[in-house]
Amino acid sequence: MLRQNAAKAVALLVTIGVLVLGGALPADAVTSGVREPASGKTWFGPDLDWGSDSPDGYEGRLDATPSMYGVEVAYPIDRSAERELLRATRAAAAQGAVLVVSLEPDRALRTLTKADARRANTLLQEIHRQYDTQLLVRFAPQMNGTWLRWGQQPTQFIRAFRALASQVHAGNSDARMVWQPSYGAGYPFGSSAGRLADLSATDTEKLDTNGDGQLTEADDPYLPYWPGEASVDWVGLSMFYFGKGAATEAAGRDVPLTRNDVPESDEVAQRFAETWGYQRAQPETFTERFAAGRDLPMLLDTGALYDHSLGGDAELLVKQGWWRQVIDAVRDHPEIRGVTYIDAIRREPEAGNRPADWRFAKAPGVAGSFRTDLQESDRFVFGPVTERVTPQQGAEATNQQLDTGGDQMAWIVWLAAGLAVVFVLSGLFGRLVPSWRYPDDGKPGRDLRLDLFRGFIILAVVITHIEVSGPYSYLTLHAVGAITGAEMFVFLSGMVLGMVYPLGVAKFGEWASAIGAFKRARKQYVVTLVVILVVFALSFIPFLNTDAITTFTDRGTGTDGVRAEGRVYDLYPNAMQLLAYPPPWYAIRQFLLLEMGPWPFNIMGLFVVLSLFIPVFMWIIRRGFWWALLIASWALYVFQVLNPEFKPVNAQFDAVFPLFIWQVVFTHGLVLGYHRRQITRALTGRVGKVLVGVLVCGYAAFLVYVWAGDRFDFTPVPFPADMYRELYNTAYQRVDLQWGRLVDIAFFAIVSYAILTVFWKPVNAVIGWLWIPLGQASLYVFVWQVFFALVIASIPVDYGNVWIGTITHTVLILLVWYMVRKKFLFSVIPR
Repeated sequence: MLRQNAAKAVALLVTIGVLVLGGALPADAVTSGVREPASGKTWFGPDLDWGSDSPDGYEGRLDATPSMYGVEVAYPIDRSAERELLRATRAAAAQGAVLVVSLEPDRALRTLTKADARRANTLLQEIHRQYDTQLLVRFAPQMNGTWLRWGQQPTQFIRAFRALASQVHAGNSDARMVWQPSYGAGYPFGSSAGRLADLSATDTEKLDTNGDGQLTEADDPYLPYWPGEASVDWVGLSMFYFGKGAATEAAGRDVPLTRNDVPESDEVAQRFAETWGYQRAQPETFTERFAAGRDLPMLLDTGALYDHSLGGDAELLVKQGWWRQVIDAVRDHPEIRGVTYIDAIRREPEAGNRPADWRFAKAPGVAGSFRTDLQESDRFVFGPVTERVTPQQGAEATNQQLDTGGDQMAWIVWLAAGLAVVFVLSGLFGRLVPSWRYPDDGKPGRDLRLDLFRGFIILAVVITHIEVSGPYSYLTLHAVGAITGAEMFVFLSGMVLGMVYPLGVAKFGEWASAIGAFKRARKQYVVTLVVILVVFALSFIPFLNTDAITTFTDRGTGTDGVRAEGRVYDLYPNAMQLLAYPPPWYAIRQFLLLEMGPWPFNIMGLFVVLSLFIPVFMWIIRRGFWWALLIASWALYVFQVLNPEFKPVNAQFDAVFPLFIWQVVFTHGLVLGYHRRQITRALTGRVGKVLVGVLVCGYAAFLVYVWAGDRFDFTPVPFPADMYRELYNTAYQRVDLQWGRLVDIAFFAIVSYAILTVFWKPVNAVIGWLWIPLGQASLYVFVWQVFFALVIASIPVDYGNVWIGTITHTVLILLVWYMVRKKFLFSVIPR
């Protein structure tokens, strides 16, 4: 009866825990292969201030996913511009959005070369290959204005535009070239910047379209800048509302903005009719000449300014008065296939250089009204447009290793067979050479066998994360069978804590020990945050290759297969927004919840979460309810296996070390560590030795048997003929800790422990000096390996060379050993 009640209580606790931790995340709906809006539909999205905003923040404010984003990038594209573009691309790809790239020349147009165009196209091709993002390239937009350095230079503009278009069209990026002048009322905008005197004779002649020897509003504001249909895929038009009311004043910076006014009810319609703001009648509209007239899709770039320092009409009335007219224009002009709009606060000359608020998606009232109007129009496409490539996928992709060749399952088979043989022989050696045995005095405290084993495991982790060639890498990737350092690291950490926690209780009491455990978890969490921030800060140092650990390049061996090979994932989503003042909450939340960080460090989040539960788990174990804890642990494991999409936390680690899966290894380690003496006595008795021997040899024999069936072409009855070929994928996957990997963890732990017990003195003499101190400070070593990986990646050396790789690993191993011996920063970094 007692056991039944306990079982019911455990089931109830598991159910409550699942409900408290949350429900499954909804799957994203993806429409693959879409490269232009469906007939009668229009893409839309904001031009963000990427320094202080991001797609995640915008999506949260709008409470909907736009279909495109705009980003401004300096041209020619240097290293800084490339990083900015890639950061924007990854953020947009996470929402499956089209990216409108405004390439804005930061030097004279005449100095732009074909090499600049080739470099830009190479980057565009790489972006498309990695993320399948649809790109619209706006080169030098508003080129007919005088307020930009590239303005009103038709000869050089057309030459540079054609050079870039030629490269893009010859490449395989599928990018579309967008030609986008500014709305022509007020042209040639002579009073705006006074640059007309600098025009060359050639440009003056081109701009004087009516041949009267003067450059006036009677001249064509668009045609002199037209690069030709062969170079243009989309046409665009910049059309902004500056809030100055009268049509004749809207384009003049010398006209002061004195109040916020609702736009005239038909202003946008008049602009499309080319009647608003002009002193002279225009023979044709822009859309007739360049969009509908040439059967080219049109991109409208727009926005409505609001100055909070002035009085007048309410912000919602002003902005809604504008965007509703834009929506009407989209309905009336089917050639408009995309709309971008400024969604930022920035200083504007038209507002006397005061901060002007262009945002449609800001406060809930304005954003909600904007979203509702977009949805009710039934003309705008919401995202995703292309397949999402998310930071969560990036975290999942880190579960890949360099291909070192060979049959992975064969390594598991023959390592198991070899260890089983050594295990059997260890019994004989134990009788023949008893002096080699581990001097176990039976007293509570640390077990140096476990410390030595942990030292080996933590070195395997370090070597695996520092990816250079050499025998170290070969052994750590193959010579531990189905396990990697990660799961054994978690298991042994639980086991050691299960052993030492009772000592703290005996010395300080249960409450003090619990407080100490919580403080340790807090320290781990703080150190984790510090490491994330330090790596982020180091990314601003030019000669450090922080991309090696803040991004991850897919090797084609992950869940997305070879189609994702070469794709680069950003593991620091929205980190730049932490520098904004004040930083937005979504970026702070991602930071505090460990949703960003260097990939060699992601398992640290798992330790932080598990450490929080140590006092509770140990309280249960100490009262003899270890069986109830294990039942609950397995219940969570089974629940996660049956519900793989469920995410109790959205931290980076949960994608590759699922909490409900990996806790089963840690929990068993705690129980085994606490009851180590009793379990050791049971397994070293006569019956225990026979049972362990049968299980160890039986497991190895099973693996050899199914391997032989595949190797010698016979059916390993009673197992299926193809069992061996399917075994690795169905039983030994690491993320899900499938049954084969769990068995291999137990097998490897038991056999290694037995071997170390029998051969302790020679093993300790040869390698104990190195592995034991590292094992006793394994968490400390794990923290430092992040920075070792960064340094190695930043030194331009051929790490594919076996000798260089071997020397590199050797130096790092000795360095971290020396740091441990000297207790360098032991007071700061947890051990």
